[in-house]
Amino acid sequence: MNRRNSLVSATGVAAAVLASGALAACGGSVSVGTPTVNKDELQTNVQTQLTKSVGKQAPPITCPKTLDAKVGATTICTLTDSAGTYNVTVKVTSVSGGTAKFDVQVANKPNP
Repeated sequence: MNRRNSLVSATGVAAAVLASGALAACGGSVSVGTPTVNKDELQTNVQTQLTKSVGKQAPPITCPKTLDAKVGATTICTLTDSAGTYNVTVKVTSVSGGTAKFDVQVANKPNP
């Protein structure tokens, strides 16, 4: 698979995400043998990208389903830490040579 791309409190990952500004859109990629990105692989890849972006271990990511490997396909995953649950938007930006590339954006504040 080609991947590019201790539980911390909200003042860890979520706050670091917001403070960095650099995470407005981090990205990742995953090899696809089918026209979808497996839910488990997507969750792992998004968590890895967030961890790399903020320099701290990101909490686990939960995605509701597989993601279509089509440009523009979007899913809303979630990240939960001590401050609450944040939406994490994952959008496919390109598909080439069996690899889907995507952007990841974490919501500015936890869900109500």
